[in-house]
Amino acid sequence: MSLPSSDEEKHKSSVAENTDHHHEQFKQQFGFDPADIAAHTPSLRGRKLTAAVAFVAGTGFTLFGYDQGVMSSLLTGNQFEGSFPEVIVEPSHPNHATLQSFIIAIYEVGCLFGALSNLWVGDKLGRRKTIVVGGSIMIVGAILQTTAFSFAQLIFARIFTGYGNGLITSTVPTYHAELSPSAKRGRMIMMEGTLIVVGVTIAYLVDLALFFVNWSSAQWRVPIALQLVFEIIMVTCIGFLPESPRWLVKRGRNAEAMAVISAMEDKPLSDPEVQRTYYGIREAVAVEASSQGSLRELTTGGPSQNFRRTVIAVVFMMMQQLTGINLVTFYATIVFQRLGLSEVNARITSVANGAEYILASIAAYYTIDYVGRRHLMLFGAIGQSIVMLLLAILGYINNTPAQIVSVVLIFGFNTFFAFGWLGVAWLYCAEIAGLRTRAPTNALSTASNWTFNFVVVMVVGPAFNNISWRTYIVFAALNAIIVPVVYFFFPETGGRSLEDLDVVFALAYMTGEDPVKVSLRKDVPLAGTREADEILGVSPRPSEKPPTPSSSSGKARKQV
Repeated sequence: MSLPSSDEEKHKSSVAENTDHHHEQFKQQFGFDPADIAAHTPSLRGRKLTAAVAFVAGTGFTLFGYDQGVMSSLLTGNQFEGSFPEVIVEPSHPNHATLQSFIIAIYEVGCLFGALSNLWVGDKLGRRKTIVVGGSIMIVGAILQTTAFSFAQLIFARIFTGYGNGLITSTVPTYHAELSPSAKRGRMIMMEGTLIVVGVTIAYLVDLALFFVNWSSAQWRVPIALQLVFEIIMVTCIGFLPESPRWLVKRGRNAEAMAVISAMEDKPLSDPEVQRTYYGIREAVAVEASSQGSLRELTTGGPSQNFRRTVIAVVFMMMQQLTGINLVTFYATIVFQRLGLSEVNARITSVANGAEYILASIAAYYTIDYVGRRHLMLFGAIGQSIVMLLLAILGYINNTPAQIVSVVLIFGFNTFFAFGWLGVAWLYCAEIAGLRTRAPTNALSTASNWTFNFVVVMVVGPAFNNISWRTYIVFAALNAIIVPVVYFFFPETGGRSLEDLDVVFALAYMTGEDPVKVSLRKDVPLAGTREADEILGVSPRPSEKPPTPSSSSGKARKQV
């Protein structure tokens, strides 16, 4: 039943007036028109957007894992040794053990420079563009590696490829963390850890399949070339995703940021959670707006505690490498051959090791947001220390039963690492940094990762040649040292939004408490609330009063 024409016109007029009034209210509250938000609305929302971001981030980390594992079996392949005799370790050339380590470790040097360059380019380009640049560099580097015909060319190509990977690995965790709801952030980024292992395992499988192609250089060229698949997918798909809302707010693109937050939460603009997230980001920007430059901010204390947070991230990544994981990842085939396995069986065991590694990392995926970051770190470090000590004892005994048990223990080491240090490292460093310093902090922490990755990979080859089983004692001691460092100095970040952590450090500074103890409290106000404003020293205008937290945000905070 339709209205009379005069009544219909009045109804339309009333709707238009209400809409205009609503738009005017919104404009007064936020400073921009809803039409500007609509113009920047992402094509994907909610779970679809979360899944798409996870897919692109996951592709980047699968690529990372593939590059980590692909050289493990190639080093001892007859075609690789024929192309690059410098890697053949024999009594007449004992220095070749160093060159063998060098061809692997030099990749980390490129990654180091790529991560450090993110100090300058990360916040200028934004998360998406940095990933595109890094991926494009890796595509060129992969082509150069595949077509290498000399040791020098391969070294240059690995440095060049590493540079692109350094840009990616110092950006992807931040991008993924900033586009993930706090209640799911741990699991989403732990998935990246699983995909690193998936990449490693795919590399082992490809190496095993092509090991039998012993009449052609395709034995090593094809495995290296296959990384192009991951690189092209990542660079292509990132173009369909939105930029991080936190970076957008930093750049004054508030309407676009609001559109992304609404899509990320899959809630309307009027929803209190969408508005609280937006206000929390704006407050974090406002608190740090008085600082002059990101690099200088890294050394500041005060309520933001930037220096402390940067040191935590850098030390965390250093410790991840000092656990000794790359003794297994990069040298898996060689380690298993040292334990008495044949060339083929060593490669098959490496694949099985990778498969078990994946299963362990999946278990960590389901526990991270319920157990907490600190508990998993401590559990992993204790287990790793015990395993390394047992490997040293069995290496000293060095008989057939001891070698069999040692193979099993290497599987055990991967299990502990997958639980405590694989995905947690990339998650924790993205969480612990403040908004304005997040890109440079992640650049420095990733640089720390690559620096000590290089050190460990360079040392392991010569160490096994010179001190044999005693190498495991060194890593057992390092893992033991990690336990008290984590317990006394690393705050819990689970179950909080990225902006909530600013409140944690500011509250610790105000009260003179240890940030670790404050992070374990349940009564810390949520960012975007009036209580948090007082702690952060932010005084929003009357027209910009942030909403009080809803029950859902309370649940998120308790999910530690």
